[in-house]
Amino acid sequence: MFEQLFADKNHVRIRALLVGDRLELRTLKTAEQLAAQPLTVPVAEQGCAVLYRYGAVVLFDVPPLAEAALLKQLQPLVSGPFAEIETETLDVRVGAELKEGLEKDALLLRELTLERFHIIADVLAKSVALAEDERRIATTFDQVEPLAINLEQGGSGAHQARVLTRHIGHILLTQHRMVGRVEVGEKPEILWERPDLEVLYVRLESEYELRERQLALERKLEVIGRTAETVLDLLQARRSLRVEWYIVILIVMELLLGLYEKFIR
Repeated sequence: MFEQLFADKNHVRIRALLVGDRLELRTLKTAEQLAAQPLTVPVAEQGCAVLYRYGAVVLFDVPPLAEAALLKQLQPLVSGPFAEIETETLDVRVGAELKEGLEKDALLLRELTLERFHIIADVLAKSVALAEDERRIATTFDQVEPLAINLEQGGSGAHQARVLTRHIGHILLTQHRMVGRVEVGEKPEILWERPDLEVLYVRLESEYELRERQLALERKLEVIGRTAETVLDLLQARRSLRVEWYIVILIVMELLLGLYEKFIR
């Protein structure tokens, strides 16, 4: 079926989108599929799409109207839809005489098979997922810094504690998403069966800097987490000191009342 769709094509446009936090693929009803893992379905008469449960959709030669129809069909299955959808686009040129590799923003392939399709889709899907995490982490960075500065200048800590706790929760969710769902650092399972395709995967992984971007995100998450925990520890120390002063004041007041009762009355 896949070979029939792309047998006569020497140029294919690939477009990856991150539509939401999660796609509930188990409830997706489709008449036919090209592959079950990852789920690959035909779109219109000349294209197909790979769907990932972490919210990525990779389209192969799908025209705009068919793309809009597919996204509308997927809307009920999307958890946490994004207002701004991250996208990646890649042109693929196919020809038996071509030397495989990346050249001038295009991927050159001698042939386009379903296995190669899945390798390309895996890299582009991870790239858009990383782009969304990068955007979120940048926003968190901008929010944490003013909190630390305000605390340094003697600001109130009650509101800051709640905000910082939310940031720590956000960090944990991002790490779970990267490691548990997207599996950025893991190679696609198809490489276990087709180790000859590892060269293609490595080239694309290097082009989109998946490993470097993952390491950069992990360092940023570590900095944000350490900052949030440090500020929370400082807030807790301030609270403990305040409670100790309250106790001292109460003891002094009790002593003064005792002296008043004994010597003045």
